[in-house]
Amino acid sequence: MTMFWENLPVFSILIPMFAGTMMVFLKEKRRQLNKTLGLLSAIAQLAIAVLLMLGVTGQLASVEWTHNIGVYLLGNWDAPFGITLVADRLSALMLALSAGLGLMCLIYSTSLWDRAGVHFHPLFQFIMMGLNGAFLTGDLFNLFVFFEIFLAASYGLLLHGSGVNRVSSGFHYIVVNLMGGFLMLIGISMIYSVTGSLNLADIGMKAGILAANERILFETACAFLATAFLIKAAAWPLSFWLTNAYASAVSPVAAMFSIMTKVGIYALLRVGSLLLPTGAPAGFGGEWMFYIGLGTLFYGTMGLLAEKNLGRMVSFCIVISSGTLLTALGMPGVALTGPSLYYLVSSVVALAVAFLLVEIIRRTEAVQVSVLSVSLEAFGLDQDKSSDYSGEVVGVPIPASMAFLGLAFFTCVLIVAGLPPFSGFLAKFALLSQAITLTQMDLSSPTYNAWILVGFMLASGMATVIVLGRTGIRVFWGSGTLNTPKLTLREALPIAILLCACLYITIFVSDVMTYMNYTAQSLDEPNQYIEAVLQQRAVPSPFEGH
Repeated sequence: MTMFWENLPVFSILIPMFAGTMMVFLKEKRRQLNKTLGLLSAIAQLAIAVLLMLGVTGQLASVEWTHNIGVYLLGNWDAPFGITLVADRLSALMLALSAGLGLMCLIYSTSLWDRAGVHFHPLFQFIMMGLNGAFLTGDLFNLFVFFEIFLAASYGLLLHGSGVNRVSSGFHYIVVNLMGGFLMLIGISMIYSVTGSLNLADIGMKAGILAANERILFETACAFLATAFLIKAAAWPLSFWLTNAYASAVSPVAAMFSIMTKVGIYALLRVGSLLLPTGAPAGFGGEWMFYIGLGTLFYGTMGLLAEKNLGRMVSFCIVISSGTLLTALGMPGVALTGPSLYYLVSSVVALAVAFLLVEIIRRTEAVQVSVLSVSLEAFGLDQDKSSDYSGEVVGVPIPASMAFLGLAFFTCVLIVAGLPPFSGFLAKFALLSQAITLTQMDLSSPTYNAWILVGFMLASGMATVIVLGRTGIRVFWGSGTLNTPKLTLREALPIAILLCACLYITIFVSDVMTYMNYTAQSLDEPNQYIEAVLQQRAVPSPFEGH
């Protein structure tokens, strides 16, 4: 069992990697086996993420980690010379969020969309592998590697199902993200030239003792890195690529994409926290990120008010959520970091549900086009005879399907807009109350920033209520030609579970917020992370001394 706990972090990467590789060799003719492998892999990843959360909170007696931070030395090389995987409170939280969301999207996709093209399941596993690796990696180069892994897989999934819109938006998505990867690689190479290291803990220790001329180069490199992370986070003016891409993707893929912008937020938090003792160099934190966040909030709000397509509305809500997080994290100190993490979880889950609902809502308005038969024919494949897909509709009539759809949609609107009584309201209330508290403290940052944040958040919430509320009225009440949607349990269950997850963090807000606040405190004390990584020693070889 000791060996199991010592190797626990790496399983989050190995399981989807081997599952995806096996699916590639099995090919599309063994689609049912691929589906089973994918679901087992997602369940295993969620179980490991939960175990890691228990480990970082000190609730597992068999785990002895320094500062409750799990460090895995890949290749059994001591840091900073070898590759390290690090599981702390922040990474464990993101792993659990990613694994839970991935499992629900995978279940939803089995009703139709995994058969709308080829290689869906292996690409989905590689996205999970890239996300897990990005959250766990302890060095900059492998952060770049895992970014590219999940982005490369996302390129294929964005085009899944074919169609002119997906190809057009996919082209912009690929070009912008390739440019982001290029900037990230430049920043990493510059940091290595200055510090002689790629290990995050080692860089955090060395950055504070750089000479003046090296400091300039180091801060320039941080600016390159931050620009790359802001592209991933869809920060204004670098967010123009997101709305068309996410709105064009099939529903389970778009729902999974809702967490991908938060990888950029995670990277800003992770790298910025480790560089905090060095004075938070340009690129991470500070007042400029506050104003970038405000610009993103304004852009997302204006885009949402002008939009009529439901998929693009939800995409603009993702931009708004990124703007809210960037603005809050740009405030001084860590008082808003805990509420920001709570808001991150709530917004990711709610917006994923919104994307899953978009495709079902379309069934109430028009007859669905048989994208499945078209895409399979293009690849020379036969349609799965065991499928219950008839060419126009999916599933069987459920008497209460319209009621379920309406209730799920309006619950989702309440969460996204931040209205009581759900988690979105609690998240925004915590952010606003902490921001107002900052105005009563003697801080170097202007206190009016807090009131600006309050105004922008209230305005964006009001815009969300107006636009999505108007859309709900038009869809469910304003039309006399609605078709009763047909649902499968594989579609309804993930939506219900995700909404229950929002209900859970609403009911147990005290426990969840305690975890988030402890996570914020750990980010404010990067020496714990640095000590845990640099003090971890390789396991002695059994052949030493012989």
